[in-house]
Amino acid sequence: MNEAGGRVPSQLRKGVLEYCVLALLRDEPKYGVELLAELSAVSVMTTSQGTIYPLLSRLRREGFVDTELRESPSGPPRRYYALTALGRTALAEFAGAWPRFRDAVDHFLDDPRPDPRTSPETDSKTDPKSGPRTAGQTDPQADVQTAPRNHPRTDPQGDTA
Repeated sequence: MNEAGGRVPSQLRKGVLEYCVLALLRDEPKYGVELLAELSAVSVMTTSQGTIYPLLSRLRREGFVDTELRESPSGPPRRYYALTALGRTALAEFAGAWPRFRDAVDHFLDDPRPDPRTSPETDSKTDPKSGPRTAGQTDPQADVQTAPRNHPRTDPQGDTA
């Protein structure tokens, strides 16, 4: 399965796609295929025309974007989408809430509480036969994956933030 597929990325994308689109419109108007290309540059944000155009229509109906038809150098006129003042307000609200939301999710994912299935004498990060486990290795006693800890936050292009 590719990186953009699967249930978890799909659900996460649904929750943030409209704000990513608003962010892409922050500096200049863009047309639908242009938005699709920019979203697809970050694999987990890849979406389809069947998703983006209904979303753009909803954003227009809700007053977050305005549209205008512009002549195209090749083919029919293109519908450009521009961020409105209401759209900027919605984007600013999301940008303010996102770090707290992301940190809250990270808090649960990075929960430092001890694993109740291990005794205090047993280091849950050490396999008695093969030594220390690294992130992603299966704990043979617990049938779970160990999660990486203290990971740096990265931007969608992979640069450390």
